Amino acid sequence: MTSPVRHLTEAGFLGKFYIDGEWRKPIGPVAAAATVVNPATEQPIADVALGDDDDVDCAIAAARGAFASWSMIPPAERAALLDRVHGLLLERLELFAQALTCEMGAAITYARRAQVPLAAEHIRVARDNLANYPFIAARGSTAIMREPIGVCGLITPWNWPLYQITAKVAPAIAAGCTVVLKPSELSPLSALLFAELMDNADCPPGVFNLVNGTGPIVGAALASHPLVDMISITGSTRAGVLVAQAAAPTVKRVAQELGGKSPNIILPDADLSRAVPLGVAAAFRNLGQSCSAPTRMLVPRSRIEEVETLAAAAASELVIGDPLAESTTHGPIANRPQFERIQTMIGVGLEEDVKLVIGGRGRPDDLRTGFYARPTIFSNVRPDMRIAQEEIFGPVLSIIPYNTVDEAIAIANDTVYGLGAHVQGTDMETVRTVAARIQSGQVHLNYPDWDPNAPFGGYKRSGNGREYGIEGMEEYLETKAVLGFYHSRA
Repeated sequence: MTSPVRHLTEAGFLGKFYIDGEWRKPIGPVAAAATVVNPATEQPIADVALGDDDDVDCAIAAARGAFASWSMIPPAERAALLDRVHGLLLERLELFAQALTCEMGAAITYARRAQVPLAAEHIRVARDNLANYPFIAARGSTAIMREPIGVCGLITPWNWPLYQITAKVAPAIAAGCTVVLKPSELSPLSALLFAELMDNADCPPGVFNLVNGTGPIVGAALASHPLVDMISITGSTRAGVLVAQAAAPTVKRVAQELGGKSPNIILPDADLSRAVPLGVAAAFRNLGQSCSAPTRMLVPRSRIEEVETLAAAAASELVIGDPLAESTTHGPIANRPQFERIQTMIGVGLEEDVKLVIGGRGRPDDLRTGFYARPTIFSNVRPDMRIAQEEIFGPVLSIIPYNTVDEAIAIANDTVYGLGAHVQGTDMETVRTVAARIQSGQVHLNYPDWDPNAPFGGYKRSGNGREYGIEGMEEYLETKAVLGFYHSRA
């Protein structure tokens, strides 16, 4: 099949934005560009146009113009659009998987079985939620109406590029909103393919718009714009703060899905032979480049040596290498700045009084080129150490011993974050009790299947608002109370 880069080049989309149902060149006379680098080869593969305030104004005007009609479209018609989008995404699964591999290094097998299919699930859920959602409900004689909030600026990250696009676009459109998407300039290829897909799905002009650009320019313009009613951002806590500050003067709604440092409490009665390998797999999923990755493994102090042995064995089974190879389980880190950040933090860990179980700085021995990191596990980590407190966003796991379950819960909550958490144990009453005491937007018990209907979002500095499921769509709705609506008298 044609490569994603060749496909986009031949279509002429790399130098354009998708605005008001058309592919348009940047407005500025001298267009800026971002070079997309293949993290496996460290070679440039494409140049993508970057927008500015004028391009943002144009896209917002299109979205504002389309809102009046789109917000009044019956839910069944909005569901029909999402159904077409869902079908096209599954038809083009391989094209999107190839794009994710070349733009951010996802192993092709992982892109095919996780990154693209899970992204499609967000569209399916948004479509299905429209079937029975009560946009108007009676409360005595008052009508409680849920109405689309308006024009939404959507800012998405580089680590799950397509997945985060669908997690925002699908529920926003389902709610009756119109959107302007700013994907990460580090992994923009899948976003351009998605814009093409929206066009092919006969999305009405202005309902979906895309402007590539940087956070300080396009992101800031979206956040501060008086005609944008809501901003939804997935990114670092620092980026979320900047967006909230820019949005504050216009008092728009801001939904933030930000950083994390998730705990995985392995209770004393847990089956270590299951809990530890699956914990390593969860921490290193997407090579640890997930905000909810459980990169703090809390284990009974008396069993730490057994945990170390099991963890090292699990990490050694990972196949780091060419992301296009079928045998590869994990490809390179998505970009150079993140690769260097991981190397720095591994160095910090090596300087601490902890045990290096496996891994360390540098690339795996058989790899000379590419942003490949060695899966690294530290043990006997203290809760106050930097590697236990700071989000590393890579394949680095800290094993932290505890003496009592109360202490484990205290360690789990000893963080500025609260996005995801895990609890492993045999006695489900205890497992549930521990889960209830963890300050986190999601808690996974004994490695359950992923649930696209489970709301996802953070406590504390992990953000506010929720994505996925019904709650994800409700973020894009306003509540209106109409008193006297059900009175029989005129």
